[in-house]
Amino acid sequence: MTKKNKTYKSALQEQEGVESPNSLNPNIAKSLKAKRKAQPSTTELVSGITSGNITALSRAITLVESTNLSHSKKANHIITKCLPYANKSIRIGITGVPGVGKSTFIEAFGIYLTSLGKKVAVLAVDPSSSLSKGSILGDKTRMEDLVKNPNAFIRPSPSGNSLGGVARKTRETIILCEAAGFDTIIIETVGVGQSETAVHSMVDFFLLLKLAGAGDELQGIKRGIIEMADAIVINKADGENVKAAKSAKLEFNRALHLYPEKDSNWSPKVSLCSALKREGISEVWNMIEDYAQTTKANHFFKTNRNNQNKFWLLQTIEDRLKSNFYNASKIKAELESQIQLVEAGKTTPFAAAEYLLSL
Repeated sequence: MTKKNKTYKSALQEQEGVESPNSLNPNIAKSLKAKRKAQPSTTELVSGITSGNITALSRAITLVESTNLSHSKKANHIITKCLPYANKSIRIGITGVPGVGKSTFIEAFGIYLTSLGKKVAVLAVDPSSSLSKGSILGDKTRMEDLVKNPNAFIRPSPSGNSLGGVARKTRETIILCEAAGFDTIIIETVGVGQSETAVHSMVDFFLLLKLAGAGDELQGIKRGIIEMADAIVINKADGENVKAAKSAKLEFNRALHLYPEKDSNWSPKVSLCSALKREGISEVWNMIEDYAQTTKANHFFKTNRNNQNKFWLLQTIEDRLKSNFYNASKIKAELESQIQLVEAGKTTPFAAAEYLLSL
């Protein structure tokens, strides 16, 4: 037989097989697809939130976080309807430099609170990188035990490059979580930039986590964060670090006496804990309960919340005016030419600003 008469078959040829049967009834599949596509109404979401439905809560928060105008209108309607069910929680802000053990502490703290029958919501205020758009979304993987707890809800949200935007969204999310029955709201910051100030303006109790022997005791005082703190908790006070932690506690107690008395008439406390070993957690909660009792008795608790509402009202107006100004077609057309005139020395920044504001 010559080579021309030979027939070669590829080893990669596929044999015809038996067609796989549909694993799902076509009618059921069609029904499920329709359900996935159907968006619940705002009335349904409000009903779900107030009955403690986590899916409804998550969907509503997604609407709050959306920049879509139609979503914003829906979100505002939901928040308004949820307001009568809100304001029945203690709001706790937690900050500290990266590496201080915030996630470990929050998980230990959250687990302890749920063991007392509390419902805990953990939210994040994170001015993420304007380059990488990275956020604190890793919290759900770091808090492995808490995220599985049926009485806990963790919602990390990327903010892009707008701290004001994420702060507003977090504040509205607090209302939704309260309406869903969460009586303890924990707001975590990344511990850098202006996030502490934003969180301080939306919580009842502000907790600063510190490390002993990290060399930032005095630097913390310079930054002014201690002035905002209602308590300083020195984490990782275990093993060989106990002695250093006790020494740091004395230093911070001395430093706190240098600050003027707070309007709340509350004297900030310093406490030790080991989040990893879950030691000292109950003492932190007892401290927060003492604070709530003191400030409710002297009416500061309510006054503070009213002041925060006023602050966010004015802040929102300022943000909206600023946004409307820069998005106006006349401003967009003239702004660049005014910048060029300023750079060329043909006008001053103040005269250029006056001109743009008069348009």
